[in-house]
Amino acid sequence: MKRYEHYAQEIADLIKTGTLQAGDRLPSVRQACANRGISPSTVFEAYYLLEAQGRIEARPRSGYYVRAQPAPRQAEPTTAKPASHSTAVAISDLVFEVLASTRNPSVVPLGSAFPSPALFPLDKLARCLTPAMRARDPGELVEDLTQGNLQLRHQIGLRYGHEGTVVGADEITITNGAMEALNLCLQVLTQPGDVVAVESPAFYGALQALERLQLRAVEVATHPRDGVDLDSLAEVLARHPVKACWFMPQFQNPLGSLMPDATKAAMVDLLARHGVPLIEDDVYGELHFGPGRVRPAKAYDRSGLVLHCASFSKCLAPGYRVGWTAAGRFAPSVQRLKLMTTLSTAIPSQWALARYLQGGGYDRHLRQLRQTLAAQQAVALEAIARYFPTGTRVTRPEGGYFLWVELPQPFDALQLHRLALAQRISIAPGHVFSADRRFGHCLRINYGLPDAARLQDALRTLGQLAHDLLPPGAATG
Repeated sequence: MKRYEHYAQEIADLIKTGTLQAGDRLPSVRQACANRGISPSTVFEAYYLLEAQGRIEARPRSGYYVRAQPAPRQAEPTTAKPASHSTAVAISDLVFEVLASTRNPSVVPLGSAFPSPALFPLDKLARCLTPAMRARDPGELVEDLTQGNLQLRHQIGLRYGHEGTVVGADEITITNGAMEALNLCLQVLTQPGDVVAVESPAFYGALQALERLQLRAVEVATHPRDGVDLDSLAEVLARHPVKACWFMPQFQNPLGSLMPDATKAAMVDLLARHGVPLIEDDVYGELHFGPGRVRPAKAYDRSGLVLHCASFSKCLAPGYRVGWTAAGRFAPSVQRLKLMTTLSTAIPSQWALARYLQGGGYDRHLRQLRQTLAAQQAVALEAIARYFPTGTRVTRPEGGYFLWVELPQPFDALQLHRLALAQRISIAPGHVFSADRRFGHCLRINYGLPDAARLQDALRTLGQLAHDLLPPGAATG
């Protein structure tokens, strides 16, 4: 542990034991430096970490104070037991119905796949666009086609390097958001009728991609906290002719699970022994509430079989539609397919993002975003504990902006979705996260809203509706 992590842990222990209580003021930076013999930067980093974890809060011109801690931890959802056979996918109609409800600005978007645009530095990005355009030689418009702007690829490569992953700019292809990156990788690796392993529950965008390409899904048991179960994955690989895996090791959608580093390394090794490529969907990796970005599975790849896909849409620039893939040994094939399909990603968006990243403000923005999301998660967890039926289970992710809520059975989350819409609240019912719609008593909640009061009010209403839907005799609280 680094010095600031040690200091942060000491304060966290004082909070856990009750020595420091809600509302207590922490030592000022000057006091902490004098008392502990540490530097101001060490104190600031410790306080930033505690703030991101939701343990303390900064008050303008006053200092740092211990935050009220969330309600007692609820039980986490159970690990799913997916079917052992592969399944044809047909969920798009239901997904379109659910997504349509998130576009109305009067609806509280708990069912949205995006955090609020108000959380992003859109003005700063816009100010980067015009200077970036003026500074360019028109010839660069042609040079940047297909693989993407070299300066942006270089900046992305630097961020890989900061987390200990070696990825050269030549391996990276800039795409129209992460979804194009993921779809390009999937098309390179499969043919219609092939079997692809996905998590259970799985991101509905992955299921839609499989449906469009006429692929079959086989689901792998996924722990709500630790991600893909390696014993289940080994069994799937032994029983099925899996052509590729599409997994989200970091803050999986919808569970929010985070695979431990050792498990990620073991998974990459297991897949390499079977010769099965991994499409790593890592759009939430920058949203870790801890001291820094977690390492992706790509960091443990020695065979070129991990095709890492990410974007700026969930952490910096929604609407710019700039994503990328570092596709390992498959990079040339992905680049050729990109050339044959969409040819290029919008050049001005790439230039603006490259300029913003070069300016050095990205990490400051991420620190603030992580702190906001951690605080909103605490609000959401407290509201669910207070207002939802007894027996409700909920995840407590270490990053991202989703909660997976498991309600007592029998329960119909799709019915709750429709009742909530009448109250101008959207949710994502569990039905859309499985090829066979097995999670009918579950829902995904997006807490990435900047307004804590609005979030709490919406969850209070949702909890009341959930109580009303419980069958007679079911437990309530």
